[in-house]
Amino acid sequence: MIVGTAGHIDHGKTALLQALTGQAGDRRREERERGMTIDLGYLYAALEPGAALTGFIDVPGHERFTHNMLAGAQGIDLVLLVVAADDGVMPQTREHLAIVELLGIPRALVAISKCDRVEPSRVQAVRGQISNLLAPGPYAGAPLIALSSVTGEGIETLREALLNAQREVLQRSLDGGFRLWIDRAFSVAGAGIVVTGTALSGQVAVGDTLVLGPPGKPVRVRGLHAQNKAAQTAMAGQRVALNLSGERLALEQIHRGQWLVAEWLYAPSQRIDIDLHLLASEPRAVEHFQPVHVHVGTQDVTGRVALLEGSSLAPGERMFAQVLLNAPVQVVRGDPLILRDQSAQRTLGGGRVLDPFAPTRQRRSLERIAQLQALTHATNLEEILPALLANSDTGLDPQRLERQFNHRRANWMLPEEVRLIETRQGPVLFNATRWQALKVELLQHLARFHELEPDQMGPDRDRLRRFAGTALDRPTFISLLDELLASGAVVASGPWLHLPDHQVRLSEEDEALWQQLQPQFEAAGFDPPWVRELGHDEVTVRLLLRKMARLGLVHQVVRDLFYTDSMIRRLAAMLMQLADADPVIQVAAFRDTVGLGRKRSIQILEYFDRLGLTRRFGDKRHIRLDNALALRTRH
Repeated sequence: MIVGTAGHIDHGKTALLQALTGQAGDRRREERERGMTIDLGYLYAALEPGAALTGFIDVPGHERFTHNMLAGAQGIDLVLLVVAADDGVMPQTREHLAIVELLGIPRALVAISKCDRVEPSRVQAVRGQISNLLAPGPYAGAPLIALSSVTGEGIETLREALLNAQREVLQRSLDGGFRLWIDRAFSVAGAGIVVTGTALSGQVAVGDTLVLGPPGKPVRVRGLHAQNKAAQTAMAGQRVALNLSGERLALEQIHRGQWLVAEWLYAPSQRIDIDLHLLASEPRAVEHFQPVHVHVGTQDVTGRVALLEGSSLAPGERMFAQVLLNAPVQVVRGDPLILRDQSAQRTLGGGRVLDPFAPTRQRRSLERIAQLQALTHATNLEEILPALLANSDTGLDPQRLERQFNHRRANWMLPEEVRLIETRQGPVLFNATRWQALKVELLQHLARFHELEPDQMGPDRDRLRRFAGTALDRPTFISLLDELLASGAVVASGPWLHLPDHQVRLSEEDEALWQQLQPQFEAAGFDPPWVRELGHDEVTVRLLLRKMARLGLVHQVVRDLFYTDSMIRRLAAMLMQLADADPVIQVAAFRDTVGLGRKRSIQILEYFDRLGLTRRFGDKRHIRLDNALALRTRH
């Protein structure tokens, strides 16, 4: 069990721990000289002979050192709130209590200290103050123990209460990757760099590789202590000291506020969605985009709060909010955080992390708010996932979910309504019904494209994606399209995509113009007119003939020279007849057969090369019998 103190300055927190453990808490020279705790103190003691060591974190009570108190309060199992009998409830008593309530620390004991200085009636009055203070919150009814660190009165009663609490503390889950917020870093002669902190999740063993954040530097665990004892492994819920090594790792690079995590879990972020609660004691509302200090783990980061359900949050109220941080943090869903004002003088409120990878767009949409509500109320990933996917048009990244929930995919039990879609950039999770609806929508968009562009075979993949206006990224869109192609709902003709029953047709205007041009092509035979010779606007004619070429009605042999499909087939048949007489086709023989000049004959032969009907060897050509056009002309 890990116990953390809380309370106003000079209420006897350090003296109480010394009376309880026999160990001095203030070990720094300046603390002893000033008689005031400045930074965190760490003690370990067995509460009874043979019992496991209990870790104690002593925190400073002065308002100027609240940031240190916040760093020490992370991950503790029980808060020992100390209230001096002579002073009673004081400002930092209230602020520390508000902080531990916001952090969700599960248990509390209250020590009424310095009872040797006051009359019993004063102790009773202070009991009433504390009871009234605790009544509205989660610690209502917590044990109140009157004691004196000087006379020893009540110390054994407190020890027994701590032992009872220790027996009730449950072993934390060892699932998920290892996480530890660093609260101290120092060098030990003969060992090197050592960091300490409270293990929040998972396990770590000697020889493991972790990632030091925010730099993202890999480090190796050379040795470790758990609960102040040398060990080979450490686990969630323990105070841990890790002896680290790494390439060019220096003590100057490591400080409080950094973190160590399993390699797969490392994913710093600076935009976090939270469930924000503003303290009822606050005199003013929090406004949208208000600057704040954010305390998470042992880290203190500045940033702003973007309110997601209004422009202001009244005291005592809750609201979804997005925290935009000025430095990266490493958090998972459920992590507590505390917000203080811009000057770091006052605690405003706090909340729980819902999504450490908050979106930059549509963050106030109804769908996003529904996702946040699901993240607030459900207990585990499998329970949350259907609601998240039901409100997502773009699917969810499994790797991001692993890191958001600190839950490896190998251990997931996916609900039936969830589909895992494989894409070229990795898997994506989708609601099965929504995935099917996206297919229907894409078919509708393709049908609309055919209506608007009846003279085109269809769009290519990227044009269809733009036309559909989908929010899917390209790899996911391609996977959606590939399923439609595999089922036959969409057909590909070369790069062009179309519905199976789509037939290309000219518009009425194009059909009318072609009726005027067609006689000129039929009369010209093997020597059709150039675009400029057709007696109409060149641009209009060129666009029409290129459109007809896409439809297969004409063939563009060279720029601005088009042959009708029937004429190309006649020329191909003549070429096949030449090949029957001599497999080696000479340019001169083809020229004489069709009655055209050498230049035009070469242009036609080069077009047949491009079609794949012929294969060129120098000035000679051979028929490619496997070519579809060759088979059709033979038939």
